[in-house]
Parts: sequence; C-alpha cells; structure tokens
Amino acid sequence: MTINCKGKLIDLSAPKIMGILNITPDSFYDGRRYNDEDSVLRQCGKMLGEGATFIDLGAYSSRPGADNISEDEELKRMLPIVKLLLREFPNVLLSIDTFRSEVAEQSLAIGAAIVNDISAGKQDERMMSVVAKHKAPYIMMHMRGTPKTMQDLCDYDDIIIDIRHYLSKQIAKAHHSGINDIIVDPGFGFSKNRQQNFEVLQYLDLFKTFKLPILAGLSRKSMIYKTLDIDASSALNGTTALNMIALDRGAKILRVHDVNEAMECIKLFTEFNVKNQ
Repeated sequence: MTINCKGKLIDLSAPKIMGILNITPDSFYDGRRYNDEDSVLRQCGKMLGEGATFIDLGAYSSRPGADNISEDEELKRMLPIVKLLLREFPNVLLSIDTFRSEVAEQSLAIGAAIVNDISAGKQDERMMSVVAKHKAPYIMMHMRGTPKTMQDLCDYDDIIIDIRHYLSKQIAKAHHSGINDIIVDPGFGFSKNRQQNFEVLQYLDLFKTFKLPILAGLSRKSMIYKTLDIDASSALNGTTALNMIALDRGAKILRVHDVNEAMECIKLFTEFNVKNQ
C-alpha cells in the first residue's frame, strides 16, 4: 500500500506518523504555541527528527464550536509558513489541513504534498478537481455540518453504517474527479459524542474494506480526557493507549501532537506483530 507524494512513493505497509503543527490562535490543545517563525521551525524540526513522515499544517481551527475565519485570513496564516518550512526543510512532506480549494491550490502550487480535508469535499465543490490537478494524495474525513455546528449533529441510525456510506459516496466522487491516492479518516471527535467515538474505534477495522489507508486522529481528544477526568495537557498516556488500539485495527497513519511517543507505539506494535507471525 503506497501513496505518491510529489513523485516519492511512501510505503504504508508499515504505519507512519503525521505530526500536527497548528498555526492557529485557538486550537483546543496547542493554540498560540506556534505563532512565530522560530517556534514553528523548532517544532517542525523536532517532529521530523523524532520520525514524522508528514507534517500537517492547520491555519483554521476545527475544534468543536470554533469560529469561522475568512479565506483571506487562512491564506495569510498558511502560505508564509508553507514557504518557510519548505525553505528550511526542502524534503518535508507538508499536509495542508483545509476544506477550502483556494488554500489547497495555492499551498500545493508552492510545494505542499497532501490535502487533509475535514469535509471530504462537501464544503467546496472545487476541492477534488484541485487535488486531482496537482496529483496530490487526499485525506477525506467524515464530519457532519461545520466545526461550529458539528456537535449538535450526533444522531445516527447506525454510526458505522452511516460513516461508511458517507465515505463511500465521497470516495466514488474523488475517483471520478481523477484523484489516485485517497486516505480515509473516520473523524474522531467530529459530529460524534464520547461513546460514539469509542464505537468507531472498536469497529475501525471495518473501514479496511475500502482497501485504502486509514488515518486515526485521536491525539489528546476529548474522548480521552473526558473519560479520564483530566484535561488535554494530561492526555498523552491515554493517546498512546488508543493509538495502539487503532494500529491493531488497521490504522496506517497516526496524526499526533507527540511524535516520539507515537513512534515508540509503532515500534512496539511492529515488533509484536513480527514476533507473532
């Protein structure tokens, strides 16, 4: 199982890490931490040094209840950082966390590698054609509504069937648009309550029938810290525990704030599987 990033084939038969680099002032965990060039460069270098294959840049907060920002503001935040990171780390594979085709277009044009779309193309009808034009891998996530409204949209007949149906329709559209490399993300924390998130994790292996890489974004989310009655800053141990479950159920990319700990998780998971083959 491989994806083509700017002409480089990335083998996902062994799980990979996507490091989160939010350049927003209001993200649920790391808002305002990376608001200048030095802090951005330090964090990117740290994550790459610890083993991240991809760096996911977000300039629009998608936390529950997050306020909307304009496209111009998102571009103003995003593009200088894309240029900065590509100048300092020329081989970095940047994933652009956006649901706006213009942000994706301009970021891919200057050297970004992947688009990570929380709306799976539903918020911007141009998105899939832009991704196809640049021959970029496309991460499609399940979500209802918008970050502002999604937590009011948690009613499902059968959450696994409903997510699979949603992703199946969007995968077909992506293929029809000419996108070759698709990664699916069930959307932990997006339009799902705590119990539903655990149900999705329990049945994550059912998404393997798409025969596409699965991304799990569990890092420090509320399903962890609310269950443990802590806050996001104390949720690293819980994140590691759930990442191991996600790997066991077929996740090929872990999207995380803490790369070193996720790499240790992958190394132990891989060693366990080698010993038990």
